[in-house]
Amino acid sequence: MIDEISFKILKILQKKARIPNVEVARQVGMAPSAVLERIRKLEKQGIIEGYEVRLNPRHFNRSLVAFVSVALGQPSAAAGVGRKLAEIPLVQEVHFVAGEDGFFLKIRAADTEELEYVLREQISGIKAVTATRTWVVLSTHKETARIPIE
Repeated sequence: MIDEISFKILKILQKKARIPNVEVARQVGMAPSAVLERIRKLEKQGIIEGYEVRLNPRHFNRSLVAFVSVALGQPSAAAGVGRKLAEIPLVQEVHFVAGEDGFFLKIRAADTEELEYVLREQISGIKAVTATRTWVVLSTHKETARIPIE
């Protein structure tokens, strides 16, 4: 069970993971050692899975975002296909979904030529994949990995 102070700590860390422990302690009104102990406990429980740096994709020639649905001929092959899709470097997210399509992917590429290569050579090259549908993003109004917590 997560108490109110741990929720406050999690909210602070989601906004800025590199915030000094002393500052987190000040914001929640606790000793830095007690906050550090709580954070370590949250990590050990798997509530905090890790810390990441968000890079600006334009600085790395990865401005094109596309979402791709992937249909499977053999639904029983889903686990293996999911692992293969996850190995493709430009694929940022792999979700197994309900409905006609087996997977829904988020891909970040340099341009349409690179996206086409990923679709033709890497995704369609997987044996159980029978079809793909692609949506190219024209603009993004919100993109976050933050989880709303209350």
